[in-house]
Amino acid sequence: GASDISADKSVKDRFAELEKEGFGKFPICVAKTQYSFSTNPDAKGSPSGFTIPIREVRLSAGAEFVVVVCGDIMTMPGLPKVPAANSIELAADGRIAGLF
Repeated sequence: GASDISADKSVKDRFAELEKEGFGKFPICVAKTQYSFSTNPDAKGSPSGFTIPIREVRLSAGAEFVVVVCGDIMTMPGLPKVPAANSIELAADGRIAGLF
């Protein structure tokens, strides 16, 4: 596993802010490559002795967890409260309405 983490001042400040706001007891979800335990997708198997770079901290208050974004990844966006699919209709003649 990892031997250390690295985080710049803005990440450390965000952790302190979340702690101060009462979110310090929330579990942590680590967003990183799915290809390795490290943030290096080429480090297969069970690497050890690496440093995990934390580049961003996100609060998911409704779900009650904190996400730490590590390494070079992109996360998927969440859905809006009302998905666009709710406004799509199929007319009796087969025409589709409400796409955009």
